[in-house]
Amino acid sequence: MNLSRPKINALLALALFTFAFLAAEFRFDINVGLLAGAERVVIAQGFILGASVLGFIGYAPLLGLAQRKGHSLAAANAAVPIAILGLTQIQSPTAPLALEILGCIAFFGLGLLGAAAHHAFSLAFRDDPKLATGAGAAYAAGILMQFAVNLLNCGGIAELIVLGTATIAISALSAALQNTDTAANPAINPFVEPSHALAKQACWSIALVMILACLFSTLDNVVTLSNAHGTIAVQAWPRLFLAASGLAAGLIFDLAERRYMGLVMLGIAVLSTISILAVEAGADPNLGLVVFYLSSGFFVTFFTATFTQLATRMHAPALWAGMGRAANNACAFTTAGISLALVTSGNVALIMIGALVLLVAACAAFVAAGLFRLPQTEQERKHQQLAEEALAAPTVEEQRQAFIANHALTPREVDVLIAVTRDERPLKQVAEELGISMRMVQRHLSSIYQKTDTQTRAGLTKAFPSA
Repeated sequence: MNLSRPKINALLALALFTFAFLAAEFRFDINVGLLAGAERVVIAQGFILGASVLGFIGYAPLLGLAQRKGHSLAAANAAVPIAILGLTQIQSPTAPLALEILGCIAFFGLGLLGAAAHHAFSLAFRDDPKLATGAGAAYAAGILMQFAVNLLNCGGIAELIVLGTATIAISALSAALQNTDTAANPAINPFVEPSHALAKQACWSIALVMILACLFSTLDNVVTLSNAHGTIAVQAWPRLFLAASGLAAGLIFDLAERRYMGLVMLGIAVLSTISILAVEAGADPNLGLVVFYLSSGFFVTFFTATFTQLATRMHAPALWAGMGRAANNACAFTTAGISLALVTSGNVALIMIGALVLLVAACAAFVAAGLFRLPQTEQERKHQQLAEEALAAPTVEEQRQAFIANHALTPREVDVLIAVTRDERPLKQVAEELGISMRMVQRHLSSIYQKTDTQTRAGLTKAFPSA
């Protein structure tokens, strides 16, 4: 990967966002559990994820307003105090209601910062063949940061300082890239032609991410329930596996110019479904644990790469760059409780049927989003190249106009040229058709010969492009 300064800044911003978001979510869940009980955690987590979705969606109009006012850095900078205000309460909660309200504020700010980081990443890695590798590397780095903080057992003021510093760094790194050329990196790109096919692909991609999020949420709840019952123990090591899977996903997705990305992700979805069915049928719950962490790394890298490469082709790139994370969080906000209730109900048949329905829906969304682009064969590439060359070649009429312009022919000389090269009619008949004398035709023809460096009518006919 050719790492320029803008790319390094974008990678750091995305990694820091991953770290800050996961670390804040982890601390929030713990404190909600302590103050309001474990039953409240799922509902409260849904609130903060919904708030983050508002931040992701609200960033583009905020950036557009800031750019129109001549303060392009204001959008990312404004998110910092919002996030830090909420993070302060998350670290030192006083009451359940205050914790949830300030948690929503914190994650709204983190949503704004996440949108800025994803937008910066899409700008830095525009048309880069290693885009998915960059997305996977940033995710892995964020996971490793969280692992290190948990290992050091940071909490309270120390963790607040770390998270506050991370939010400031995300804002600074994202704004630095956008500030390099505000005109070239607008929140709304007026030069993008609206495309029905592209809009259809974008909408189906959102649907796909939400369907996959439901599937992986079900697998997550299966693992969580097994952990709660003491069947398995989720310790720190799975986080390392999660980081490794994210990095591996990026490397695999980038093979053959990301043409296999959809097929690989479908394979991961099938594997996740099989693991749900197996665990519910009585298999070792550790199977679900391993598959969950494997699939999660692939899933995050998949939706990050999908939407950051799509964003630069959309009318509102600042909105679409982070749409994958927004769609994932929106699904978690709306369906996590339903999924958890389904898993805790103990109805094995219903869980299996639900997992299979989600897999079928995911397959349909994959097809509709156009994510099954297999690599072209050598013959197909040659045919496409010939077709592109044919489209790029000038038409006969364009060639004729170029011939006339290059040899500075007068309008009457053009009339004579077209008439004498159309067929082999005698010059007398050409003169009658043009309504001029035979001598005038010969005079024009002599001038044409001289200008075009030809000597005969046959040579002129050969030089002049035929219709």
